[in-house]
Amino acid sequence: MHIESFIFSPFQENTYVVSDETKECIIIDPGCYFPEERDALTSYIKRNGLKVVKLINTHAHIDHIFGNNFVCKYYNVLPEMHKDELPLLLGAEVSAARFGLEVSPSPSPEKYIEEGDSINFGNTSFEVMLLPGHAPGHIGLIHREEKVAITGDVLFRLSIGRTDLPFCNHNDLIKSIKEKLFLLDDDVVVYNGHGPSTTIGFEKQNNPFVRN
Repeated sequence: MHIESFIFSPFQENTYVVSDETKECIIIDPGCYFPEERDALTSYIKRNGLKVVKLINTHAHIDHIFGNNFVCKYYNVLPEMHKDELPLLLGAEVSAARFGLEVSPSPSPEKYIEEGDSINFGNTSFEVMLLPGHAPGHIGLIHREEKVAITGDVLFRLSIGRTDLPFCNHNDLIKSIKEKLFLLDDDVVVYNGHGPSTTIGFEKQNNPFVRN
């Protein structure tokens, strides 16, 4: 498995392209906002001979779906997310306007993802973990054998996701981290929605928001 990350949009959001030896890949949280960011994404995929087979949204805040419309049209895929994210998806244009930005309406999801589902491509399979708090239907993708967790805006290096936005719940977020993510092995690498990656063990020991 190879994970390529891009930092996109005024929000400095992390977009991920995950591929394996079959050359199939999935795009997670396409935040590409500017034309040069869309070019960077498509150039990487073309240069490496990859075939996009899925678009996954960990949640539907605008910085994670800026590129949904573009990716769906360019690669002929439809987004997949948890059903509880639909209100955020439908309200994206209003949310973007609050920041003086525009977002092209995202196509409706092809399917809704539930906890325990598998996200499959090539020879790779991710386990879906429901991690509400920062958003009601926030999901993470877990690959236990490869020690990888792609978790959007739940857990950051020495920080956690915001809970002062509509549909957020601080208690749910802390519960998602402590009762789900922190049960993963300490050496699992956390690829998050903003900032550098981290590990479960490092956050258990050092994150001031969730230390016991």
